[in-house]
Amino acid sequence: MAPRTSIDEFKELVNSSNRVLALCGAGLSAASGLPTFRGAGGLWRNHEPTALATPDAFEEDPSLVWLFYAWRRHMALKAKPNRGHYALAELAKKKDNFMCLTQNVDGLSPRAGHPDTKLRLLHGSLLDNKCFDECGFIDRNNLSDPVCPALAPAAEDYPPDKTLPLLDPNVPVPPVKVEDLPHCPNCKTGLLRPGVVWFGEPLDEAMLEEVDQWIQEGHIDIMLVIGTAAAVYPAAGYTLKARKKGAVVAVVNPDPNSAAGLLKKDFFFQGDASEILPQLFEGVIGKMDDQGKIQ
Repeated sequence: MAPRTSIDEFKELVNSSNRVLALCGAGLSAASGLPTFRGAGGLWRNHEPTALATPDAFEEDPSLVWLFYAWRRHMALKAKPNRGHYALAELAKKKDNFMCLTQNVDGLSPRAGHPDTKLRLLHGSLLDNKCFDECGFIDRNNLSDPVCPALAPAAEDYPPDKTLPLLDPNVPVPPVKVEDLPHCPNCKTGLLRPGVVWFGEPLDEAMLEEVDQWIQEGHIDIMLVIGTAAAVYPAAGYTLKARKKGAVVAVVNPDPNSAAGLLKKDFFFQGDASEILPQLFEGVIGKMDDQGKIQ
């Protein structure tokens, strides 16, 4: 049988719930206007973005990788949290036993006021910088744009009808000397790098253990899966773990295929998280206006 789709039924479940686990992906930030990771046409200056998101790429050409991430930082800092981010943040404030796991690195959930104690950044953050030589230094939530003067070409704005020179593969890459890139102030030898998890790197083991411990602490009432296919581990395993703790799974996603695997006791809401989440949580957080403020 198909999962339930009644907003009113789900509102009642949220109202009576105690422990709630949420897993968020790129779909949560879609309404904020951020470009997808792969960008228009799937390339960034004729580079496959996934090929720039590796330690090897950084070792080979740190200037190019930093330009790519400085551009992504700029886009993230220009963007604003949407009503979905604010709705989750308000729910986290209202529910004592709430945990949100996000695969997003854009920093929009923290900027929406989501309590740090109830948010885990599975893939790190674009706004963190850490030592590439792994001396342990981390500069968290750095809002500088650009990160350093040499990366200014990545922090420019441009009219919608014109291409930023940085993004045009026909325009030479701006010359950035390695010595002008951010360096670690702690060990004095290593370069700083974006604080995101690159391909081939493990997620933070201590964080994963902490999340697993939270899951094991007791019955889970609701497992929210928002804007993600949850196809990659360990994210893919959290729905199964929550089910074993008794959770009703609720998926919010514009893709109808995201309902696959849901049970008749579960919920599926097809659409934009920024429109749906405020409705689903209204009984707990109150009515939300178009700007994400509680009325």
